[in-house]
Amino acid sequence: MTIMTHEIYEQLAKTKLLPLYTATDLSCLDKLEEILVKNEVRFIEVTFRSDLAAEAMKQLSKSGELTVGAGTVRSLAEAELAVASGAKFVVSPAVVPEVIDYCLSKNIPVFPGTATPGDIQRALDYGIKVVKFFPADIYGGLKAIKALGGPFYDVQFLPTGGIDKSNFMDYLSDAHVIGVGGSFIISEALIQKDNGKTANEALKELVDLLEER
Repeated sequence: MTIMTHEIYEQLAKTKLLPLYTATDLSCLDKLEEILVKNEVRFIEVTFRSDLAAEAMKQLSKSGELTVGAGTVRSLAEAELAVASGAKFVVSPAVVPEVIDYCLSKNIPVFPGTATPGDIQRALDYGIKVVKFFPADIYGGLKAIKALGGPFYDVQFLPTGGIDKSNFMDYLSDAHVIGVGGSFIISEALIQKDNGKTANEALKELVDLLEER
């Protein structure tokens, strides 16, 4: 399945939720995919916060049911490994020039982490108009996004960090927010708790809230 860059953004704008997932137990991946597909959240960002990241991306990419991306990408080597493992998009915690250059050369959507006007401008200089805003809660949250949306009226934000069930809808109410990311959407620990029962119920609750708005 070939996915063009613009389609990734369109899919994110529609889904609104980008689960951030750290894999330490590969046996949870089938249940993870089952829950995401069942709730029509066909996005997953697998972070390079464990040694199993690349293998998890490979496994989750096999069926073609999910759009799998790589998170916490801080180096060119990680970006290359991610794409080789099936990642269709890349998310970084900062503006990392070598990662951005590589992704743009491969037509891979890249979401650089930004927190300041300088960060956002550097992303814009690359032609990137959808950026990660991280850590959102530390850097002013929705109030900051509203303020930054003035001068950067043509930028959309993907906030992560400090976002949860209690405030994600507030973020999504802002026109500058394309979607929200975080481990609150689904996590390995929640899947392990009772073989995904609680994880499925929690995700369904988030999706239901989205459909009600």
